[in-house]
Amino acid sequence: MYRQKSQPLKTTANCLLALVIATMMDCVLALSTDRDQDIMITADSAEMDDIKGVTIYRGDVVADQGSIHITGHTMTVYNDDDGEAELIIMQGTPATYRQLPDDSEIYDEAEALQMEYYPLKDYIILIDEAFVTQEGLRLRGNRIEYDTVLSQVKAEGTTAPDKPTDPAKKGADGRIQVIIKKKQQAQ
Repeated sequence: MYRQKSQPLKTTANCLLALVIATMMDCVLALSTDRDQDIMITADSAEMDDIKGVTIYRGDVVADQGSIHITGHTMTVYNDDDGEAELIIMQGTPATYRQLPDDSEIYDEAEALQMEYYPLKDYIILIDEAFVTQEGLRLRGNRIEYDTVLSQVKAEGTTAPDKPTDPAKKGADGRIQVIIKKKQQAQ
């Protein structure tokens, strides 16, 4: 059965995607005005399948909202039966995001070969070559998980013997690495 795509459905899907991306980046204390800003997504192509509930953006995908900047080569949005986004996957070499917290001049940044966001659970997973930097903290691992509601972070290294590591990278032995910068003493 052929179902013609309607303009209101496309508009609803775009609004939903905008809301999800705004929520996705809420895992850190972003500029409080970011949520109020328009979202601009650019890509080389986009496909939307209303029946399957999947939207795919391909080719130099960039999503911006206020201070939030997300990049990757492919962004896939999976919707549930009610049209709510239940999973967003951004892939890249690496996929990246950055965001400016309130009362800071330093951006929080993250990167991984794949970023998964589960908006209904407020959960973000950075997979493969994951790296997070926040003011005074750097965390590197194979997998980093954020529970944005409980403000909890879980990091895992890799001990897979079949996965070669680049010895030039810190933490190349497969263990996680955390660097906590010392606060500068007042002079």
